[in-house]
Amino acid sequence: MADDGQLDLGMVAEPVRKPAATPSRPLPDPAPELPVARVQVDTGLAHLDRPFDYLVPATLHEAAVPGSRVKVRFAGRRTDGFLLERVAASDHEGALAPLVKVVSPEPVLAPEIVALAHAVVDRWAGTTSDVLRLAIPPRHARTEARDRPAAPAEALPAPDPEAWPDVPGAAAFLGALRDRRPARGVRSVLPTEDPAEVVARAVLATLHAGRGAVVCVPDATDLDRWHAVFTSVLGGGRHVVLSAGQGPAARYRAFLAARRGDVPVVLGTRAAAWAPVHDLGLVAMWDDGDDLFAEPRAPYPHAREILLTRAVEHDAGVLLAGHARSAEAQALVDSGWCVDLTADDDVRRAAWVRPNVTDGSTHGSAPARLPTEVFRAVRESEGTVLVQVPRRGYRASLSCQSCREPARCRACAGPLVQLSSKATLVCRWCATPAPDWSCPSCGSARLRAPVVGQLRTAEEYAKAFPDHEIVTSGGDSVLSEVEPGRRIVLATPGAEPRVAGGYAVVVLMDTWLALGRDDVRVVEEAHRRWFNALAMAAPTGRSIAVGDPATLQALVRVDPVGLARRELEQRRDTHLPPFGRLATLEASSQVLSVLAGRPWTPHTEVLGPVAADPRDPTVERLVLRAPRSEGAALSAGLRAVSAERSAAKESPVRVQVDPLTF
Repeated sequence: MADDGQLDLGMVAEPVRKPAATPSRPLPDPAPELPVARVQVDTGLAHLDRPFDYLVPATLHEAAVPGSRVKVRFAGRRTDGFLLERVAASDHEGALAPLVKVVSPEPVLAPEIVALAHAVVDRWAGTTSDVLRLAIPPRHARTEARDRPAAPAEALPAPDPEAWPDVPGAAAFLGALRDRRPARGVRSVLPTEDPAEVVARAVLATLHAGRGAVVCVPDATDLDRWHAVFTSVLGGGRHVVLSAGQGPAARYRAFLAARRGDVPVVLGTRAAAWAPVHDLGLVAMWDDGDDLFAEPRAPYPHAREILLTRAVEHDAGVLLAGHARSAEAQALVDSGWCVDLTADDDVRRAAWVRPNVTDGSTHGSAPARLPTEVFRAVRESEGTVLVQVPRRGYRASLSCQSCREPARCRACAGPLVQLSSKATLVCRWCATPAPDWSCPSCGSARLRAPVVGQLRTAEEYAKAFPDHEIVTSGGDSVLSEVEPGRRIVLATPGAEPRVAGGYAVVVLMDTWLALGRDDVRVVEEAHRRWFNALAMAAPTGRSIAVGDPATLQALVRVDPVGLARRELEQRRDTHLPPFGRLATLEASSQVLSVLAGRPWTPHTEVLGPVAADPRDPTVERLVLRAPRSEGAALSAGLRAVSAERSAAKESPVRVQVDPLTF
């Protein structure tokens, strides 16, 4: 028994000793060379998050290569693990347990990904097993046995000397990539440019330096179009598409192509941030502010930070591109670590369709649901119209018509919604129907809808514009493209389909609702979605934003960089990321009361605890805020808490470092 109480985990000192023979377990002979395997065992236990030493039997000498998947006996069970390295001897006294099996001799875990995993563990206070589960896709044996693809027969296309013509500093940036010199930039992409081609030109410059690239986009629905553009710019056979949404065989095939060095470029969603590309020379992201880049599984890392970590480790180039700009990207520019690749003001203003802002009122009257400006623009349009609606569904929020009291579920006090015009009221939290609802305050059974979704808005537009076809996109039914024509597309943010030539009119509905969420990133996130929608307008099109003109000046000026600077200054004043390190801990009030009094770092502020989820009053949230310089120490303290509770077999605390929302 090992010191930590686990069976069959002993580690030997030189010379290597064989485990005792038993009737059921023959005595294995050790491998003739490097007979000790260091294995990262998939335990899922924070207090055992370290490599363990095992004996390599002679029969597994050839197959047990660093990076391969193995089976070991851990605490009496056969458990998965990765063989990290083989060494001559172990520092621990005792008999080594042998490797049970080499699942595959394929070295799927690259040394640089091991180092990246350790950096992510230290940054986000996680465990190595959780991180490797994100980085390495499940094995697909038939895919592993397939023949490797042939190298591209065509020569690499020549770089375009006119690439990014409207951007000062573009030639120097792309030239540095071609010359293997450090090149890090934040690129503001104009609506007149194709984002996929903008990024592909930087990748092509990187390939001319003999280096590889990883490119991440937020949504899998974009991958088909980006794949076609990359094939056109780079030539066939030089990149693969990797996404967690692919089938097991397709994802593993793309992963192996990168790991084996068959392709130098990986294009994908956040899963591609881990791709083991050989000689990494460029990491690129499109629209890095999209919350789809935040991993929803522990330890909840952000793909942008993973790519930036890799860029530092490999001295690789960086390209963060988007129509909008995140505060984190602007911080990289302000620090001097990245250059600002933005067109001159005159070029920028000419490229964007600047919106007309209306509050929906006429001559001091109450705001209309369908403002006159919107009605006229749609009626006069002969092309396709995009209407962005902040909420999906039908009636997304309900309240009493008489006293304005929010309509709540009798079972759980959750908000009631209506999913269609003839549907029964239902609770958004617990799905309990409420067919006979009446207001508990005044007794009225009449309801009003201060917030309506795109389905209800579609009904209103169908009545107002009977000569237009009405199309909806959002929720479980997201369209990637629509044909040009006399139609109105009502879409939720992020679900706007593309149309050839752009939209004749772009309408941003209910902007006040997008700004009304209780979220520190609400202004940045709302504007990111609005700029992305405005970028879909045709060069000769029109755009209208329905809301308060005073709060939409960044849209009026089409100035995403100025907005990012202002948001960054507010973060600086409130000591929020990227200037500070923030961590949220969720557990019962008894657990958090103890953690609130724990010594963290010299300047850590303890905020809360407060209720974490109105549906579960037993869970509360504690917020820890520390200076950026103390971020590593704070994460180390959080890892220590997880390890202590794991060793004591106590319920875990949900820990998130720098969450997007809290």
